[in-house]
Amino acid sequence: MTDGPVPQPERHPTHGLDDTVHQRARLGILAVLHESAKVDFTFLRDTLDLTAGNLSRHLQVLEEAGLVVVDKGYEGRRARTWVRSTKAGHDAFRAEIDRLKELIRRVDGAGDLS
Repeated sequence: MTDGPVPQPERHPTHGLDDTVHQRARLGILAVLHESAKVDFTFLRDTLDLTAGNLSRHLQVLEEAGLVVVDKGYEGRRARTWVRSTKAGHDAFRAEIDRLKELIRRVDGAGDLS
């Protein structure tokens, strides 16, 4: 018989990581967008060293999740695709960074186990 409730183990910081955001290319997209109001598709492709098709697919995932908006239009006669983060995208990126910081604090606090 116990004297009170059984303490629950602390959740590991990795439980809070968002699979949609955490994927390397998508985290990179949101990081670049965190630094700029909007960016050109070509800039994102080159900065993150992705193929156009790969970047398009990751943008589609982020757009379906409501984290980015993709605007297609023209600048003069040249077709341009602009990408911007939504408020939800900024919030998701900040939350992911906070979780990663917590994970780093935890790892740094554990010392060297080797």
